[in-house]
Amino acid sequence: MTTQRKTSSNAARRSDASRRAILTAAFDLVSEVGYAKLSIEGIAARAGVGKQTIYRWWPSKGAVLFDAFLMFSEGPDGEVALPDTGDLEADLKTVMRATVAELNDPRYDEPMRALTTEIAHDPELAAAYAEQLDGPMKRIKKERLRAAQRAGQLGEDLDLDVAVEMLWGPLLNRWLQRGGPLTPEYADTLVETALNGLRPRG
Repeated sequence: MTTQRKTSSNAARRSDASRRAILTAAFDLVSEVGYAKLSIEGIAARAGVGKQTIYRWWPSKGAVLFDAFLMFSEGPDGEVALPDTGDLEADLKTVMRATVAELNDPRYDEPMRALTTEIAHDPELAAAYAEQLDGPMKRIKKERLRAAQRAGQLGEDLDLDVAVEMLWGPLLNRWLQRGGPLTPEYADTLVETALNGLRPRG
């Protein structure tokens, strides 16, 4: 019985190590060669596994890349939360500046663009993205705005879904369209402009 448990534990560790190696390989390779040249064979070679191992867990390279994003987007304890110091404007500027830094990071730029393109053409991947990444992140953002609403810092009748779109939408659109420089100053201006319309009247 003890031998069986040890064997099972060792197999689980090897499986987890292989999974992390595959996801890391996919994330690194798409930055190096671009999504068009990314292949299951290339990911397998970089990760040191057989391509059948990848196909056993994922149906496509897009699905591998998406899971890589999930892995790299988790916090150290698996939890993600927006800061809440009581100063909504300062907290949002901190978050938006961090978002700008991530979007400007060459390590993340190509993988994020590739995933955005793939989601637009793969309904199953789009559904997984909405359920596992985009939806949870929107709920986290709304919860921070809801706390500010309870504190009287935002209008009581404010539509929080629209508020999230007003804050993050222009930033992501500028990045996606390469419509202008993404700077900390732009992030600050975006927060200030949005809050001017979201704060309580009077």
